[in-house]
Amino acid sequence: MKVTGRCHCGAIAYTAEVNPKHVIICHCTDCQEFSGSAYRTIAPARGDTFELLSGTPKHYVKTADSGTKRVQAFCPDCGTSLYSTSDEANPEIIALRPATLDHRDDLPPQNQIWTSSAQPWSGDLSGLRGFPKQFGS
Repeated sequence: MKVTGRCHCGAIAYTAEVNPKHVIICHCTDCQEFSGSAYRTIAPARGDTFELLSGTPKHYVKTADSGTKRVQAFCPDCGTSLYSTSDEANPEIIALRPATLDHRDDLPPQNQIWTSSAQPWSGDLSGLRGFPKQFGS
């Protein structure tokens, strides 16, 4: 599936090809910290299909306990997390952030990883009261 995406302010735009069957939720503690939430959703794209259409992301390189380096790309203007990838010159996989995609409604997660780190309350939110807009409105 061909997708297009952009950061919140629109300074960075991109296109790529993703397989909807490969969209996942990651509960690792790094994803929790990077997202500022209980997990992060990932839509892997083959590196050779990824193309920046505008802008230049800022990169932060996270070194895992294993020594593996992961490049975290985000907009230097609005801070939107865009993707992560290996630190290779031509990465095989670009892990897109589905919230930045125009077609995010068509990409529900299919699996979860790092469930051993999942926040215990994140599994079932159906009992929480919901509001159609801002809290209390």
